[in-house]
Amino acid sequence: MAKIKHNNFLDTVDEVITNATRAGVIHLHAEGNELNGRQIKVNGKSSFHFGTTGYLGLEQDKRLKKAAINAIKKYGTQFPLSKTYISHPLYAPLEEKIFKMYEHPILITKNSTLGHLAVIPTAVREGDAVILDHQVHWSVQSATAVLKSKGVTLRMIRHSNMDMLEYYIKELRNKVNKIWYMADGVYSMFGDFAPLQDLMELSQKYPQLHLYIDDVHGMSWRGKHGSGYVMSVLKELPQNMLLFGTLSKTFGASGAVLICPNEKLHRKIKNFGGPLTFSAQLEPASVAAAIASADIHLSPEIYDLQSDLELKINYFNELLALTDLPLIHNNESPVFYIGTGLPTTGYNFVNRLMKEGFYVNLGLFPAVPVKNTGVRITISRHNQMQEIKALVEAMEYHLPKALEETHTDLNRVHQAFKLESKSNPKHLNHENLTIRLENSILNIDKSAWNTSLGKKGVQDWDGMKFLEETFNNNELKEHNWSFWYLLIYDQKNRLVLAALLSSSLWKDDMLANAIASKTIEEKRLTDPYYMTSNVLSLGCLFTEGNHLYLDDNHPLKNEALNKLMATLEQLEKDTNSKMVSLRDFSENDRLHSYFQGQGYFRVQMPDSCHITLRPNESIENYIDSLSSRSRRHYRKDILAHEPTLEISVLSELDNSQIIQVKKLYDKVRKNNLGLNTFSYPTKLFENMSESPNWEFITIKAPEATEGIIGVMFCYKNKNRTYVPSLVGIDYDHLQTYQTYRQLLYQTIKRAIHLNFEHIDLGMTAAFEKRKLGASVEGKYAYIQTADNYTLELMGLLESR
Repeated sequence: MAKIKHNNFLDTVDEVITNATRAGVIHLHAEGNELNGRQIKVNGKSSFHFGTTGYLGLEQDKRLKKAAINAIKKYGTQFPLSKTYISHPLYAPLEEKIFKMYEHPILITKNSTLGHLAVIPTAVREGDAVILDHQVHWSVQSATAVLKSKGVTLRMIRHSNMDMLEYYIKELRNKVNKIWYMADGVYSMFGDFAPLQDLMELSQKYPQLHLYIDDVHGMSWRGKHGSGYVMSVLKELPQNMLLFGTLSKTFGASGAVLICPNEKLHRKIKNFGGPLTFSAQLEPASVAAAIASADIHLSPEIYDLQSDLELKINYFNELLALTDLPLIHNNESPVFYIGTGLPTTGYNFVNRLMKEGFYVNLGLFPAVPVKNTGVRITISRHNQMQEIKALVEAMEYHLPKALEETHTDLNRVHQAFKLESKSNPKHLNHENLTIRLENSILNIDKSAWNTSLGKKGVQDWDGMKFLEETFNNNELKEHNWSFWYLLIYDQKNRLVLAALLSSSLWKDDMLANAIASKTIEEKRLTDPYYMTSNVLSLGCLFTEGNHLYLDDNHPLKNEALNKLMATLEQLEKDTNSKMVSLRDFSENDRLHSYFQGQGYFRVQMPDSCHITLRPNESIENYIDSLSSRSRRHYRKDILAHEPTLEISVLSELDNSQIIQVKKLYDKVRKNNLGLNTFSYPTKLFENMSESPNWEFITIKAPEATEGIIGVMFCYKNKNRTYVPSLVGIDYDHLQTYQTYRQLLYQTIKRAIHLNFEHIDLGMTAAFEKRKLGASVEGKYAYIQTADNYTLELMGLLESR
């Protein structure tokens, strides 16, 4: 019945990246006639380069440059032929040298992304399963999409959560053949390592477990012959592991390398590994540069280079330890991450550092959660000790400035990253504002509430009293909600901001598509609370419309908004919420930029529908005002059936009717997985029956022995708004009597009869509501999550 508009993940990413581009921190262009690795020129200013992934600086080595130049002179700019047929003359020497580095069969690929696309669909067979670390590189996750058509079982675990990994191994071990766990050796944002020893222990415990490790960020700066972080820990590659390294990044050339100790699997991948078979091979210049780099890796010189880098990494760590800079992960890798929390703070901080002459990378969504924005710093051999010290001094000076200018503090950064705070929290108090946070509408003046937030929907004073009484002291935890009412006044007791807030248990897939929800609901048959989380929300699951009042003309409105953000963060912590949802905003809402800067990303919700009725409206005049096409639908689908139906408006229901209408509502809820919510308690429908503010429009059909075949649950907001909040339908009679359309018509007819001014028709089914004259408005929510795990898991499930 209801068509849900699901958020397009690409649209969300596009908004975030566009915002960062406008802030001047990404999509930049290096300038000048040459590069040296140590400095980089951007926007006319030369800066010390702390953003490279060429950690050993080999991309500027004269030997690699000379080899590449000579190769172009001798062999041309490319060898345009698939490597399956014939390789150019430099390939064999390179393969021999890379084999010496690992002492296992290897395959060289154009790059790691194409390598994963070649290897994963070949290595993982029908009847296998794959478990992804949710922070494994995008190129690995993307390559697994091919497996879905083969019926391969896919799972995802929270980052490096070995308990969760073992749980899924146990679940799958009697159902599949091999179980592949895919992870990074060194993670590219925070610089942390895969828990390799734990993985080895799990491999011994569960022989089905196979490991697929992308170690491109661990390459060259660690390990024998620069074979990478994974080899530095394991020393010998186990038979149950496939390892990816790189010939670019720290290696200084181009391409990637698969190390495959299983010779039979190595042959299969080589013979038919998708991009290996059909894509162009590496250019002669790249292969020649890689040969020159391999010679360095096979010589004692590689250990001198590693030691030089290690000294600089240690020095940077020593300097950071003397500061209060929020280093997110203490490690020995060349990758460091300084948290800023809010994107707007990250933009400010990066721009400040660039003006000081330091180029660093911004870490932002989707690589990290939006509120985990920060500065990604990489240390390379190009960096000199004095430059490293100067960078730390610049960060120590500018981070407090960036925090202050963006109305936040270090404590909020620590809270966003779940770090132990080193400072006393600042509450962003403003001497000219008075803050009230109440947990019951009974503590709020009725007139003040109704004139600010109670004009529409069920969220007037009486409606909130009803919801507080209903979603309290229930048996199931999903039926118990907490409410807060935030009111911010100025010194003259004028209301600057008001907000309705709630906390309740949500299904993580509430706004996911029906495919994902169907898969998850199967799991919930045995685990009812699988993939559910506490959510702190503007409004609640029962209300729709305006949940935030803000005096746009008040000079302290920004300070009031900052207090709202601080309140949300405290309540998020107190309620252990995994997500904050600011709901029901229009596409061009004035607060769009503010919310994005505060670490929220926007998702599209189902459209909202409403009708504004003219004074002294009659149902006849209303129908006459519809388009000719809509009038035809009205005559065919509504008027033709109305005389044969028993239509009633009931102010209360008996026990048997309550049971009937709840069953009808549950049928709609279960049929509409596109907006997947928990059921409501029977207490809700009982309280509706007892309340003078609720009434029920019911439809009975002559041959329907079960009685009611359709019901609309309608709330009468005393500010002259009629609110059909829920609908229940018997689908066996839906097409025969066009029950849903009849209910919509009867709702409009009833609102006109009661002389209401507005009808809030709510979300979903916009096509049907538009036919009967409703105005349709796109609605958006601003979301902030504790991590990206749920979002990425939804993406994995939705694409099945």
